[in-house]
Amino acid sequence: MLYLIPTPIGNREDITQRALRLLAEVDLILAEDTRTSRPLMLHYGIDTPLRAYHAHNEHALVEQLVTELKAGSTYALITDAGTPGISDPGFLLVRACREAGVEVSCLPGPAAFVPALAASGIPCDRFHFEGFLPHKKGRQTRLIFLAELPNTFVLYESPHRIAKLLGQLEEHCGPERQACVAREISKMYEEITTAPLSELKANFAARGKVKGEIVVVVAGK
Repeated sequence: MLYLIPTPIGNREDITQRALRLLAEVDLILAEDTRTSRPLMLHYGIDTPLRAYHAHNEHALVEQLVTELKAGSTYALITDAGTPGISDPGFLLVRACREAGVEVSCLPGPAAFVPALAASGIPCDRFHFEGFLPHKKGRQTRLIFLAELPNTFVLYESPHRIAKLLGQLEEHCGPERQACVAREISKMYEEITTAPLSELKANFAARGKVKGEIVVVVAGK
């Protein structure tokens, strides 16, 4: 049995009782970065063994993990924050488990784009989740595609590239297109700012160094 267990994206209280129970009961926790996950486990008194499972070793580990799961082991998969498989490792292992007949269960829980969408004030009845854009090859193609979408779209971006992204979005979508930048969701310095792209670009360009995890929500055409 493989459990996909969401972990808090900021506030440690944003974890369910069921998640904590399963993390304590499973045989092993597969963690994107054990250094990040260990403090969370210690905070809740969970002493289940941790094994690193991340983008750089997942291809090499999948076959071994599926063999162990088929033999009766029960594992939990977690990432540094949020739900496994959403712009984080997880898909390869889940697919391999499904193909091998290993049961997979995903608990409901934190995912950064959901609170960003809900709090943005931008229509979210229908939306396109893009995640991270390519850094170079294919980036312009994706921006052109996104700019023409009739529905809201959602992007993830690193803090040191947010001003550049907002400038590119302004160029392709126009300066008056409504957008929202959600930063540090559920943390002490949570910030959710909705404004035309031109204002957001000027705002973040003037800040210099920006910190925190960022979600960008852009209204449809």
